[in-house]
Amino acid sequence: MGLTLTEKILKAHMVDGEFKKGSEIGIRIDQTLTQDATGTMAYLEFEAMGIPRVRTEKSVAYIDHNTLQSGFENADDHRFIGSVAKKHGIYFSRPGNGICHQVHLERFGIPGKTLIGSDSHTPTGGGLGMIAIGAGGLDVAVAMGGGAYYITCPKIVKVHLTGKLSPWVAAKDVILEVLKRLSVKGGVGKVIEYCGEGVKTLSVPERATITNMGAELGATTSIFPSDEVTLEFLKAQKREADWTPLSADSDAVYDEIVEIDLASVEPAAACPHSPDNVKPLSEIGNMKIDQVCIGSCTNSSLLDMLKVAYILKGKTVHPDVSLSIAPGSKQVLNMLAQNGALGILIDAGARILESACGPCIGMGQSPNSKGISLRTFNRNFEGRSGTKDGQIYLVSPEVAAISALTGVLTDPRTLGDMPKFELPKEFVINDNMVVPPASEEEAKSVEILRGPNIKPFPKTAPLLDKIECKCSLKVGDNITTDHIMPAGAKILPLRSNIPAISKFCFTVCDEQFPERAEKLGQSIIVGGANYGQGSSREHAALAPLHLGVKAVLVKSFARIHRSNLINAGILPLTFANENDYDKINEGDDLVIENLTESVKSGKDIILKNKTQNAEIVCKCDLTDRTKAIILAGGLLSYTKENI
Repeated sequence: MGLTLTEKILKAHMVDGEFKKGSEIGIRIDQTLTQDATGTMAYLEFEAMGIPRVRTEKSVAYIDHNTLQSGFENADDHRFIGSVAKKHGIYFSRPGNGICHQVHLERFGIPGKTLIGSDSHTPTGGGLGMIAIGAGGLDVAVAMGGGAYYITCPKIVKVHLTGKLSPWVAAKDVILEVLKRLSVKGGVGKVIEYCGEGVKTLSVPERATITNMGAELGATTSIFPSDEVTLEFLKAQKREADWTPLSADSDAVYDEIVEIDLASVEPAAACPHSPDNVKPLSEIGNMKIDQVCIGSCTNSSLLDMLKVAYILKGKTVHPDVSLSIAPGSKQVLNMLAQNGALGILIDAGARILESACGPCIGMGQSPNSKGISLRTFNRNFEGRSGTKDGQIYLVSPEVAAISALTGVLTDPRTLGDMPKFELPKEFVINDNMVVPPASEEEAKSVEILRGPNIKPFPKTAPLLDKIECKCSLKVGDNITTDHIMPAGAKILPLRSNIPAISKFCFTVCDEQFPERAEKLGQSIIVGGANYGQGSSREHAALAPLHLGVKAVLVKSFARIHRSNLINAGILPLTFANENDYDKINEGDDLVIENLTESVKSGKDIILKNKTQNAEIVCKCDLTDRTKAIILAGGLLSYTKENI
């Protein structure tokens, strides 16, 4: 029986466990990346481990999230990350060099390698044939120290692509079709592997758009084969030596198969407020719009920008529409400037933003009240744009550009014949904004530069045998990390200061939660299905930790957030019977006893609700390793004990 591409790479990197679906495996990590919103904490954690130099093949620290410097906090974080990178053997991508996933795809990603990043859209690297996985900052810190990264051995879904996309239909429409079919929960515990003749019709940037938004499926990662198309991309980046041909065996066996004829895909939009709320444009109709934002790690490649420039050439943005465009990297921006496309965008009335995440994370460009905003981004969670009642639609660059001209949601197929858009045979290569680390000898004299906003990693403690406290909060299904720990220009600068950022924890759901939880001292949070979907931000676990949350009891968890809770030493519990969700209310008095023995033995945990005189059976499915982490009080304590 042949192997899937996913199995080939994972098995080649396995260092612990048995390759058996549903069991835990540890894999060797070749590369890591961080971005500045999660990076400061990741490097504080790395420092706390006491390892002088990273042990990966390549680790890169990017500055792309907190680039709005309205106070000293972000600038101090950037300075701190730069000094840590120099001292500990990490490459430093300076502000202005671009969005981590776009730059990593261009300059560092290698087919067949493993990559984890402290950003949930790290699977972008799957467009090159990497196993690239989003993770919490502490997991990345451990990997930088040479430790294995642990995942549940995944099921593998084959998405079999046939045919070719019709003119003006985009890769974004392909991943929206997958989301429509599988939902935001459909990829949990799975890797999405793209195969078939249709793969050859997609460029690397198009493949990366698809793997990027695989994060919205809840998937562990997504991957394309490494083929002649991959080779041409790497040649153009002057990195052909990094190419390896990689594909699944012809007789590989998959757990599920999804068939997509690319010719049948049509332009679509993910409607508010979920990436899987997908409808074809023909169903939505000519909806009046207020804003268009083009960019993000999903759709900011040179190919995307050239298509946008073609559509805008010689025209003017509709007077009722604000159009902003953020090229994904310095390389993209530079080439747009050199080939004249940048002038076309400016002439049309686009507002050119720096090469950074920007509006995608609520860092500027918030729409007007109840504004309808078309965005080429990957998430449209309620409030994420910075406007609570903003109506965010996720679309392709082609849809975004034509709609910016007409002032209404418009099908780009009305443009008529589409010219052939091709990537250049040679990209402009200039890595002068990537600072290499100091040599081991020079590193000894490098000073770590800390600003006053940078606070230490929160203190953790071994698992208590008894938890007796109140339910501090009860929430419903599909709670995102944006609900738990919001982003935006006001809050993101506090990412290196857990006590300060904790004051915003869950305020999207309940403005009184931080104060209430802190007063309680200890508490338990109760939630519904798919709790913690969204980004990799470990702050969604560290802020509750600081506020005294000891356990989170839900119907089901999203993968990365559950790992982050374990890493923080917070007990992740699920209802044995989901109907028991109705047996707990906010404010109820709860008791869990004999915890250490129950965790060690893997027995069901009994939660007693004293207020309602009810007993609730809870599951806490942990491996031997994650049991030890929980008992130690978190991954940092566990790593120190076992280093």
